[in-house]
Amino acid sequence: QGYDYRNVGISFGADYGCCIVELGKTRVLGQVSCELVPPKPNRAAEGVLFFNLELSPMAAPAFEPGRQSELLVKLNRLIERCLRNSKCIDTESLCVIAGEKVWQIRVDLHLLNHDGNIIDAASIAGIVALCHFRRPDVSVQGEEVTVYTPEERDPVPLSIHHMPICVSFAFFQEGTYLLVDPSEREERVMDGLLVIAMNKHREICTIQSSGGIMLLKEQVLRCSKITAVKVAEITELIQKALENDQKVRKEGGKFGFAESIPNQKITAFKMERAAVDTNNVEEQAEDIITKADPPSEVFTKPILHTPGTAQIGEGIENAWGDLEDSEREETVEEEGESDATAFECQKMEMEDTSIMNETEKDEPIVLSDSEEEEVVILEPQEAPKKTRTQTNLKQENTSKKTFNKKRKKKR
Repeated sequence: QGYDYRNVGISFGADYGCCIVELGKTRVLGQVSCELVPPKPNRAAEGVLFFNLELSPMAAPAFEPGRQSELLVKLNRLIERCLRNSKCIDTESLCVIAGEKVWQIRVDLHLLNHDGNIIDAASIAGIVALCHFRRPDVSVQGEEVTVYTPEERDPVPLSIHHMPICVSFAFFQEGTYLLVDPSEREERVMDGLLVIAMNKHREICTIQSSGGIMLLKEQVLRCSKITAVKVAEITELIQKALENDQKVRKEGGKFGFAESIPNQKITAFKMERAAVDTNNVEEQAEDIITKADPPSEVFTKPILHTPGTAQIGEGIENAWGDLEDSEREETVEEEGESDATAFECQKMEMEDTSIMNETEKDEPIVLSDSEEEEVVILEPQEAPKKTRTQTNLKQENTSKKTFNKKRKKKR
């Protein structure tokens, strides 16, 4: 029974409304943006909220780009139910001119790495990005709307009533075992999943069970109690992260993703400046020169294998043209010879010198496999080559005799 969450990490970008949430190895990037749009006809005095979660192939190879999978549709619905239908954001405060202009707040969530429990990480990233976001200040004079830049007036935070957070429970062996925050491997083997979205006031915003598992009333109540504890912990962490970010921004300190990367690593964007002592450089240089061994007199000369190339030291030579052996093997295979006959031919090549002594030098030795009617002629003057010709009956008789001699020798 695992009631513990993996480590939760929250880091903010340089702009307002940008954050990355890490849940173990699962990483979700949240980005909030806004624009002035006409309102929906049935909600003339309310702003518009839009949520969009994307699963890119960068997160896991199974995700396909531009394709709405069943999982993605399910996750998007859950996010909307958790963050929009729970009325956690005051949409009426987003109205500029009723029936004409309202703010549309768009929350984009990108899954950067998938290691299980996407919904929890996405719900945390969504609410954190909304809490961190600041919209431009607006003033209305008659029908004239003025949008101020951040330099002219400080941007305004959104009015957020409460912070709903999803907590996922995986069930194993028909509900016997319960696990909070399943990883990717655990999700593959689980029987069912229960997702509860709750805020720190213990108000359930949404609840969803999937996987076709029958749950008892006691199990659901037990899960809701665990959710209340986990949500309280995560809410406290979010508030601390937001306070810390605000404090750093006010003090004019360093913030953003680039600053959160440890500087002392080779892969970091920059290193701290190291002070170099330049007082006794000449003396130190002289000491090093006197102590050092004299230079060797032998210098390596470049080797010219072919015109237009140079090489120092013995490396690997260009093997572009050395494909004769492999080509020979390919021709043998194309001609339909079996591995056994090719092997016999190789043996015959090896014993070529012993046959040379017995037979006349000018006369080629003709060997034939009587089944396949193939002849391999081995010429002693040149490198042995395999050729193929059709045989006559007379040739067959003579070649059979030589082949029988050969077999006796082998035995």
